[in-house]
Amino acid sequence: MRLNCPLCGDRDLREFTYYGASVYADRPEGGWSEAWDDLLHLRDNPAGETNDLWYHELGCSAWIEVSRNTVTHAISDTRLLAERKPAAKGAKA
Repeated sequence: MRLNCPLCGDRDLREFTYYGASVYADRPEGGWSEAWDDLLHLRDNPAGETNDLWYHELGCSAWIEVSRNTVTHAISDTRLLAERKPAAKGAKA
């Protein structure tokens, strides 16, 4: 599989490290809470479109959000994490 890094272009998957759903980038202000604990530990395993965090470890060191389908493994979009809009407060990803 190949990922398109917004800074480096098309790269082999082995250059990246997977870190989970991109909702984990929306860390709440004020630290730990029960809702944050549930979000981290009670994970969904959806069939279909997801947004994931990937780190370009062997490249430019960018954090990238990847939109992909967990059933077909098709990647529909990649973007720098710094350019994404955070989820609305109280919204589930």
